[in-house]
Amino acid sequence: MSATISPLAPKKYPKMPAIEGVRISTAEAGIKYKNRTDLLAMVFDAGTTVAGVFTKSKCPSAPVDFCRQNLGAGKARVLVVNSGNANAFTGQKGRASTALTGEAAAKAAGCTPGEVFLASTGVIGEPLDTTKFSHLLAGLVKDGKPDLWTEAAKAIMTTDTYPKVATATVKLGDADVTINGISKGAGMIAPDMATMLSFIATDAPIAAPVLQDLLSRGTAKTFNAVTVDSDTSTSDTLLFFATGAAARRGAPAISDPKDARLGAFRRALGKVLKSLALQVVRDGEGARKQVEVTVTGAKSARSAKRIALSIANSPLVKTAVAGEDANWGRVVMAVGKAGEPADRDRLSIWFGDNRLAHEGERDPAYSEEATSAYMKRDDIRIRADIGIGRGKATVWTCDLTKEYVAINGDYRS
Repeated sequence: MSATISPLAPKKYPKMPAIEGVRISTAEAGIKYKNRTDLLAMVFDAGTTVAGVFTKSKCPSAPVDFCRQNLGAGKARVLVVNSGNANAFTGQKGRASTALTGEAAAKAAGCTPGEVFLASTGVIGEPLDTTKFSHLLAGLVKDGKPDLWTEAAKAIMTTDTYPKVATATVKLGDADVTINGISKGAGMIAPDMATMLSFIATDAPIAAPVLQDLLSRGTAKTFNAVTVDSDTSTSDTLLFFATGAAARRGAPAISDPKDARLGAFRRALGKVLKSLALQVVRDGEGARKQVEVTVTGAKSARSAKRIALSIANSPLVKTAVAGEDANWGRVVMAVGKAGEPADRDRLSIWFGDNRLAHEGERDPAYSEEATSAYMKRDDIRIRADIGIGRGKATVWTCDLTKEYVAINGDYRS
């Protein structure tokens, strides 16, 4: 965790309620950092269902492989997360360490290794010494408390400057159900059907296939629409656990993704996912500004998203925003290189409400003064209208500052 908290950090955090059927504990295992929590265990009541989405990286970490293997059964009893070491690109040693951790966690929780989920974050390529923490798991599982969500968010941080939490309470049938989520991530952020690390839990009684449908759809416009630096992590993991405890309070069991009673729950989940995704962007390494990029008038929604990501990931666009320079020529460049259908002579560009370019040239009404004043804000909106169709998409990113280079230049040392 860096000494200075991001200027875009939330001014206040929500009070995170307990979720019935989830107990949490954290510890200092000294994996990489001294004097800070770096180990998290979440224990779930029997009957908890699970869904997950993971990195599409072709170099996934050993814990990602482990989770994918266990996800098919759709049951979870314990989650173990460590920070300081990603256990990625660690070969046979990595597989051995996940197997050992899985066995130790299963023994501690009184379940099978198939009901254990693991995640690791930190340096790639360093073998993870499980003896540093496997002996702590029995105590962690035994001592779990329901109200430690913010502590859990702190335990999974690496270069994050603040813990990321979100919560929502919503009706399912006539009963109140709660959704809590935590995330970590600041650099190496360009999720691909998942995020860096994020863990969501609810007390709603939802079957695993329905949970999977909700999560997969929910990530498309949230975690899959944010980028800090275009780099997809080897460890991207987003897991969603449903304990079903609210059934005892009359919440209906949901076994069909088309169930009409899911409407409010789906929207609440979307809000939690979006809040966490934007908190990740606002903690982008060295970030000083959040940037929302919207593309309209593209050939299709997919095409719009590709163009939006081309703009959002452009180091030239991002450094212009950092320098508070309304350099719209860089947006023209990013649209042009995206490899998607576009017409130079129909392109219009806005920074906020200031139209800078219209029909392929500088807008005659463009005011450098008004636009320069706009660029001083913390939240910048860029819009490009391609002028050839009805496709639209929005993605979020942050600016690219000298601090990003400094943080990543000495990350391992």
